[in-house]
Amino acid sequence: MVDTSVVNNDAVVARRVRIVVAAVLTPLIAAAIVAMVILWPGGDLNVPAAQATQSVGASGEVIALKPCADSPADCDEATVKLTDAPGADKGLEVPVQVPKGKQTTIPVKIGDPIMLGVMQGAPLAERYQYVDHDRSFPLLVLAGIFAVAVILLSRWRGFAALVALGVTALMLTQFILPAILKGSNPLLVSVVGGSLIMVIALYLTHGINAESSVALAGTIAALGLTAFLGWAFVKFADLSGLAPEGASQVKAYVPDLDLAGLLVAGIVIGALGVLDDVTVTQATAVWELSAANPAANRRELFGAGLRIGRAHVASVVNTLVLAYAGAALPILMIFAISGVQTGYVLSTEQVAIEVVRGLVGSLGIIMAVPLTTALAAMAVADRSRDLVSQPESSTGARESSVAGEPVQ
Repeated sequence: MVDTSVVNNDAVVARRVRIVVAAVLTPLIAAAIVAMVILWPGGDLNVPAAQATQSVGASGEVIALKPCADSPADCDEATVKLTDAPGADKGLEVPVQVPKGKQTTIPVKIGDPIMLGVMQGAPLAERYQYVDHDRSFPLLVLAGIFAVAVILLSRWRGFAALVALGVTALMLTQFILPAILKGSNPLLVSVVGGSLIMVIALYLTHGINAESSVALAGTIAALGLTAFLGWAFVKFADLSGLAPEGASQVKAYVPDLDLAGLLVAGIVIGALGVLDDVTVTQATAVWELSAANPAANRRELFGAGLRIGRAHVASVVNTLVLAYAGAALPILMIFAISGVQTGYVLSTEQVAIEVVRGLVGSLGIIMAVPLTTALAAMAVADRSRDLVSQPESSTGARESSVAGEPVQ
């Protein structure tokens, strides 16, 4: 295994990357932070319709079941012991009607944890309504297995990646979604939030070094191009953004919401993780090549890195398109059952949105490869040749760096 820290500690590479950080990354990060402060959704969201639909949730365990007196084939009368409820209701046993037969695909059994809706102020016998099964425990178990697997494989980097994942969740729930609901431009919010997510995730997971900085520069550049292409083709294809599930409901809650912008924001957020993967891989590949051959020039490094990137892109693009196709599978099945022509199906907004998502996201990945590879090649090319032209004192520092000692 080649030690790429030699490249990160190289004085020539450090000088070149500092120029990129000072000229490109620092202004962009500063602008993103200022924009986030300006767009931060302070106070109430001022969404009266949404506030009117908010209800208190509760949960409990089914301890008894019997058929409903009026419709025994369609529902059961459950006795539910409340495990989490507002006020002093926790621990009470309350009656709840739950659907059965054709009314539900997952029957409720004794011992099942369920989620309940609460009608505040109603009599206790009518206060709680069945909502769904409570899946908190299985999801926590799955999350725990995932966290353990990540840490076992990647150790401290895996732990850092989990912390970065938590930061991403906070950014989505505390800034991106509330800011959009507050009335800010969805595309601008997604680009600002996405850029800051990448700054935190890359530096936290891979460390603050030259390699991470180059990968970050490539990620932000590709993210900007993805946002532009998404906006351009959503406009060009006349996509309203109403077709995705839940869009019309959100529009009813927030009448002024730009659904087309929300659609583009979804494309940007969806492409973030894959862009991160591609840019880090490309930067690492070029760093490995330079560590193995310090005399390699920009053309050699770019060509070799691009050959690695081609294989990576071929698999990642297919993965991204299949992911979007999987999300649209129920819609595609409906069209398949109806027997309409393929061209007609593709032109409908429901399918066209998935096509635009998949192809724009894939274009972002494709552009990320040469962008990041070129930046990395410019940063690390001709390290040994630059050494020859440096003064003796600089050469001594350089040799110390190559030996693995940090340059003072």
